[in-house]
Amino acid sequence: MKNMDMLHGPLLGKMIVYAVPLVFSGLLQLLFNAADIAVVGRFTGAGALAAVSAASPISALIVTLFMGLSIGTNVVCAQYAGAGREQDFRETLHTAVAISAGAGIGLMILGMACTDALLKAMGTPREVFPAARLYLLVYFLGIPFMLLYNFGAAVIRAVGDTKKPLYFLTLSGIMNVCLNLFFVVVLHMGVEGVAIATVISQTMAAGMVMVVLTHAEGMCRFQKKDLKIHREKLWEMFQIGVPAGIQGAAFAVANLLIQSSVNSLGTAVMAASTVALNVDSFCFVAIDALGQAVISFSGQNWGAGNKKRVDQIFWTGLGLGCLLGVVIGGASILLAPQILGIYTRDPVVTEWGLEIMFILSAFQFINCTLNIPFNVLRSMGRSIFPLVTTLICVCGLRILWVYTVFRWRPTIVALYMAWPVTKGVASVTGILYYLWLRKRFLSTNMIMP
Repeated sequence: MKNMDMLHGPLLGKMIVYAVPLVFSGLLQLLFNAADIAVVGRFTGAGALAAVSAASPISALIVTLFMGLSIGTNVVCAQYAGAGREQDFRETLHTAVAISAGAGIGLMILGMACTDALLKAMGTPREVFPAARLYLLVYFLGIPFMLLYNFGAAVIRAVGDTKKPLYFLTLSGIMNVCLNLFFVVVLHMGVEGVAIATVISQTMAAGMVMVVLTHAEGMCRFQKKDLKIHREKLWEMFQIGVPAGIQGAAFAVANLLIQSSVNSLGTAVMAASTVALNVDSFCFVAIDALGQAVISFSGQNWGAGNKKRVDQIFWTGLGLGCLLGVVIGGASILLAPQILGIYTRDPVVTEWGLEIMFILSAFQFINCTLNIPFNVLRSMGRSIFPLVTTLICVCGLRILWVYTVFRWRPTIVALYMAWPVTKGVASVTGILYYLWLRKRFLSTNMIMP
């Protein structure tokens, strides 16, 4: 496995080289959901599309809580790689694989048991409830494989290899699209067909990650005989990963609240919201890839004690991310009609989708000002602050927004303005905290917990 030297040399070029495969990986991973939405929207109608809309926030809520641990894996492995502590790296790798398998099975059982209650709590319309329930029950079967892939890929990315996860997702993404068309168009299945396709594709991706780790050389090699949960390493992963997971879950909870408000506006708006948010996910891929580059680069340099280089990573990532946000957001606005046409032929759904896309795309750069500072803080071991900021500035403010602004003006525009407003407040808070922290760690020998 070829590793990248993140500790020396120019930053901008290396960060771009690291991030580009992640962009393509993110795009391909989104194909799992995009293919579901596009095939359902084109071949089964708005009702099935609304069912996927009702199911998506629930799966995001439960999965995101545990996916934060993969961030903890990435940070801890990057710190050990930067410090040259190979044995600690190996113990973290085997702990990550063990916990992903166990947590994945538990999460699958929990998700299937809570499906009905969650759908009812969201106020899912009666006409789409059976399809949404079926989609979720099948979807949860693939959770163990999804977690195994993400934990394994986090280890691989921690040492600078972002190409192999791209290869895995290319193959599994192609399979997902083909199986979607086969199950829905050829076998005339509904939402259960696209869910089955997703599970099979996730299983394939997880299998390829484990094959690579099993045959890797050096500290990245996985061996069954060493499979064990090392409590110290698990605790280190938890310190970073659990707050990150709760933070992601807080976003998902806030989105569940928004989804409940969307449901109150009718099936057409539900379908439009599904499409617009999926397009927004594609726009976010480049910024998210840059955020992953930042967390690996700053994690290795923090582990090696290169504090000034961590600061350089922060400003390089923030500047590049804002530029990407402006360019991607502008392109999304210009191409919105053509993009929406890929997902749906319904003129009402398209009209609502255009309104939502404009709001989300115009403020795309805010995703960078939120993502980059939070990821640098996590790489330094400061994962509690992003969590608290998210709970207050995003989750709390969105709840307040729904019960004040949206209640006063119950329109789709008023509802979706909650996205940029709440993220903007959290972004400013995160940057100001980093600037305060920066003065301390650049002027002293302060060591982060």
